[in-house]
Amino acid sequence: MFDGNFRASVDRRTAPVGRSLSRMGISPDLLTAVGIVFSIGAGVAIGLRDLYLGFGLLLLGAVPDLLDGPVAKAAQTSSSRGAFFDSFADRVSDLAVLGGLSIYFLGVHDELFAVLSFFAYGFASLISYQRAKAESLGLSGKGGIMERAERVVLLLLALLVHPLLRVTLLVLLLGSVVTVVQRFTSIWRQASRRPDRVAALARISSLRRVNRRRRIRSRASLQRFLSGGSERSNFSRRSSPGRKRG
Repeated sequence: MFDGNFRASVDRRTAPVGRSLSRMGISPDLLTAVGIVFSIGAGVAIGLRDLYLGFGLLLLGAVPDLLDGPVAKAAQTSSSRGAFFDSFADRVSDLAVLGGLSIYFLGVHDELFAVLSFFAYGFASLISYQRAKAESLGLSGKGGIMERAERVVLLLLALLVHPLLRVTLLVLLLGSVVTVVQRFTSIWRQASRRPDRVAALARISSLRRVNRRRRIRSRASLQRFLSGGSERSNFSRRSSPGRKRG
């Protein structure tokens, strides 16, 4: 939802900051690594029941995550490696924060919400997996009401306003379930409207194997024919009568 409605506006505002950081020699990978450190720190703080510290560290971790893309564009260093590292950092952040929440609820003897925190992380991972798998197949895997930006905003709100912690976690979990269904439906429809790429590749591979076997048999037959012709020629020369010398 954020990507579809606000991404262009946010990119326009963060682009000048990205150019400034790039001129200072700050790399996008460094920003991503800093974001991982802050996110893990937030998870540890939440697990130790210091929710305000967790809020501050999660907020600090969200800033590098917001700026690493603009820095990569300004430095013209966008790459598959950077995209992988950024996606990996997002998964680490989800695991750290939601895992910290699960430990927090265990510490206050609320086993139900400890389990719900675990399920919230599971569905968040499914959302990410669907997009990654869809894009690997040449499909679009974006969309849904609970993408990463929405999850971060809800978590920040929950950590800042403690009475809303449980309600916000429920909203995050239910929104993630709905997003999984939305993305699954969207990807399924896209895949149904075009030929099956996997099946097509399998057919091409099968045809290549058949053609390769045919070429091998053809070469073998040609070699046998040539060798047979050579033997017949030698036999003819040996069996023909020699002419007498005068």
